Parts: sequence; C-alpha cells; structure tokens
Amino acid sequence: MSKKPLILGIESSCDETAASLITENEQGNPIVLSNVISSQIDVHKEFGGVVPELAARAHIEKIDWIVKKAIKDSGKKIEEIDAVASTAGPGLIVCLSVGLSFGKAFAASLNKPFLAINHLEGHALSPKIVTKLNYPYLLLLISGGHSQYLSVNELGKYKRLGTTIDDALGEAFDKTAKLLGIEFPGGPQIEKFAEKGDPDKYVLPKPILNKGGCNLSFAGLKTAVLKISKNIKKEQDKFDLAASFQKTIEVILYKKTKIAFDEFEKEVNPKEKIFVVAGGVAANKSIKSKLIDLCKRENYQSLFPPIELCGDNAAMIALVGLEKYKLKQFDNLDYPAKPRWQLDEDAAFLKGAGVKL
Repeated sequence: MSKKPLILGIESSCDETAASLITENEQGNPIVLSNVISSQIDVHKEFGGVVPELAARAHIEKIDWIVKKAIKDSGKKIEEIDAVASTAGPGLIVCLSVGLSFGKAFAASLNKPFLAINHLEGHALSPKIVTKLNYPYLLLLISGGHSQYLSVNELGKYKRLGTTIDDALGEAFDKTAKLLGIEFPGGPQIEKFAEKGDPDKYVLPKPILNKGGCNLSFAGLKTAVLKISKNIKKEQDKFDLAASFQKTIEVILYKKTKIAFDEFEKEVNPKEKIFVVAGGVAANKSIKSKLIDLCKRENYQSLFPPIELCGDNAAMIALVGLEKYKLKQFDNLDYPAKPRWQLDEDAAFLKGAGVKL
C-alpha cells in the first residue's frame, strides 16, 4: 500500500488562527485528521470589529501552539508531513503574513514542498471534504469579506458571474447587528433576533434587484437599517428590524441566485446542476432553507459544508493543498502575501461609487 499524502494546512487571513492535517483514503477521498481553530472574539469584542494589528499579534502568540496541537490531535509525527499549505490571500496583510511566514519556515525546516493557497479557493472546495463533488458547479461564496457567484470549472479555473459592488453580505450582517446593539460578532445573532420578530414590519430596499445580472449590493440596505435604528424604542422593534433585514436578504439572494443559475448554464452547459453555498453566512439556517427550496424548484442539487467548515478554517486550506500536491503545483518560499487575490483573475474590479452595471 503506497503512502497517502499528509498535508498540513495553516490559516490566518483574518481573526481565526487555524491548523489542520488532512490525508486521503484508498479511494482518493479526503480524511480530516485534525482541525484546530482559535477564534479572537474576546480580543475584538470591545471594538465592535476586527482590529488588524491586534489580530496579527494574537496570531503570532498562538500559531506555534495551534500547529503543535493539530499535529498531536492527528496522531501523526512531524516527519510524516509531506507538504505545508498556507493561506497567502486574500485577507488582512498583517494577518496573512503570520501564517504564510510560519508555513514557509515549517516547510523549509522539513525540506518539504510549500503550497500558497487562495483562501477563496478553500471555501470553493470545502464541500469536497465531506461529499463527492464533480466539476463544474456553481458556487455562491458569502462571508464577512466576500460575496460572489462563481462557476467552478476545475481546480484553478474559475469564472466569476457576479459579485458585490460594495459591502460583503457578512459585513452587512455584522454592521446591522452593531446598529441593534449586538456584541461582535453580531452576524450569527441576527438570526436569533429574527426568530422573535415580524419580517413584514419594515419595508427595506433591495438594491440593484432588477438590474446588474447576479451582481449584489448591500450598502443601501445597511443605510436604511441605520435610519430606522435611530427610532427604535423597544426590544421588539429590534427583533422586527432583524427579521425584516433577514427576509430582505433572502428575497435578494433568491432572485439573484435564480439569475446565476441561468448565467451558469449559459457558461458551461453542465451535465449536472450543482449549487454549492460556502462561507460564514452559509451557516444561516433561514437563508439555507430558502436556497434549498429554490434548488428544488430549479432541479439543482444543493450542497452546504458542515457548520464547522463554513467559517474560516484550515481543513479547507489543507484540502486545496492536497489537490495541488497531487498535481505537483508547488510554490517558492518567496511567494508574497496577496491582500487582494481574485479566483477569476480576469474579472473586473467592481467596487465603489460610479460602478456601471
């Protein structure tokens, strides 16, 4: 029996310090041996958002311990590791540099190959950890820093079909939560507030709903929430605003995803209609339910990573590392951190005032 590759993955693009060891079975299916994640909620709570310098300092303090724990939990020895995969971007430059530098040093010390990984590619491939997934498929990536529809054609080949022209969806959730007085990270709490509220209490805008293809916009929605929040008097008003906000997001994603289905089918004419939703916001049960309903109507197979793989983690980084390792797509130790790094490098940058759709 030939030895299967053992890959160490390292993630430090924002406020999670994470390490994971992954290998595969005889059928070539990935096996996660360990997946250790250290969050920084307590570090950033009083500021209401991630402070890059504090995040980087926390990464520096924890990364050695996190990697050692991942190796110990895997039941493997350091010498058995075949390659090291680190997130190289996109993300906060001071945070990326910590995991990237550590991964390079670790690979050099073992004299093993190094793999620089695109964080978004980790999210794109994350469902492969738990299910067989054939290319091509349509991806909706919704997280704190990214919101986009992508045609995932094969490893390293992506076509962006739509993106946010302003705020990412996770950012809109977090900012709405802050306006409602919910502690950071507030996004996940919006769902709990919404369960107690009337989703029809407030009529909120749905920016570019009927134009721009499957591009997204959330800045105008966030501004509307800001105006309403100034007149909130009761706790029930907060619940109603959270419910109205979440319902508005569901309506936007439902329509834009339907458009994305058409764009995807024109792009690749797929044999199988597969829709993957990944990123931190994919953990929202209400959004998940609405998108599953849409998939049933449109004859798409819907796939969501397990909750523990929706947010930032190193198992998804190790998985991309494993895929690249098998193709011998190694990187040099001088590979730079890339705070901006699109999966579709030919896609236009669509952000800011004056964007034409």
